[in-house]
Amino acid sequence: MTLKERLQAETTAAMRSGDTLRRDTLRMVHNTAYNLEKKSGQPLTDEEMLAVFSREVKTRRESVEAFRKGGREDLASKEEAEIAILGAFLPEPLSEAALAGLIEQAVGATGAATPRDLGKVMGWLAPHTRGRADGKRVSELVTARLAGQG
Repeated sequence: MTLKERLQAETTAAMRSGDTLRRDTLRMVHNTAYNLEKKSGQPLTDEEMLAVFSREVKTRRESVEAFRKGGREDLASKEEAEIAILGAFLPEPLSEAALAGLIEQAVGATGAATPRDLGKVMGWLAPHTRGRADGKRVSELVTARLAGQG
């Protein structure tokens, strides 16, 4: 079953069970994917669907921070519930040890030696960490490693 088929099946199940938060959250992702398909003129691959889910989770994490700063815990809680729903579609997150191992592998594969090589290393890491680690965190770890702190 493709990620898109799973999304459709779980949206239908949420509609039947009356789970409005789950239904609405999954519909938003479905609409985003649909718009991307219309724009590109072809169906999205599983990797592209994974990118859609990752972007939606990232957006909601940013919203949680903003709502907490604004003292809106009710809205932050709703966003966190949506993150949990969307997180079920993402692959298992990488542990710190696995991420450190991938960074070492990337540094070795690209021959990176200085902080200027950040782009090369991130380019190598992107397909390996997509949906499994926060890009900002990966960038921080790579920067620290290239600066000789890792």
